Amino acid sequence: MTGKITALDLAAGELIEPTKAYFAKCEEKLGLVPNVLKAYAFDDKKLRAFTDMYNDLMLGESGLSKLEREMIAVAVSSVNHCYYCLTAHGAAVRQLSGDPLLGEMMVMNFRAADLSPKQTAMLEFAVKLTEEPARIVEADRAALRQAGFSDRDIWDIASTAAFFNMSNRVASAIDMRPNDEYHAMAR
Repeated sequence: MTGKITALDLAAGELIEPTKAYFAKCEEKLGLVPNVLKAYAFDDKKLRAFTDMYNDLMLGESGLSKLEREMIAVAVSSVNHCYYCLTAHGAAVRQLSGDPLLGEMMVMNFRAADLSPKQTAMLEFAVKLTEEPARIVEADRAALRQAGFSDRDIWDIASTAAFFNMSNRVASAIDMRPNDEYHAMAR
């Protein structure tokens, strides 16, 4: 599979101007176009839906910090053993936290990391939602409120965890490969 982004043979479609501009912005800000975006480039409508949801959840207004949202992505992806997301979002945790060790602990086992009780409650909820969604009960939401999260924050935690569960499943199904650059970032 060397050099391929996914195991599927889907030719990139013709990118519309706003998508070309978005890819150029990625190249400018990140130094690369994430392979997940290239993987979706076969269908501009699907790519826009993915990026709109991602940008809203990960970069939009929230009571959760960008680091906390990346931590959710990594905790969920760790449970799901998603190579792409663990590599890409592990790099984001390292970069946002300035702590390469935290990024590695998050990828392997967030419970090994020195997290605040609030962060631990958030990640335990995200993991339970990943492993046993039918077992989420009011006591789980109450534990988040007790930890200091608002109901809007709980929505954001759940939405972020759910998005990465979906993304992990697509990435695993098509054997999506991360950009090589992620492996060396923020180390």
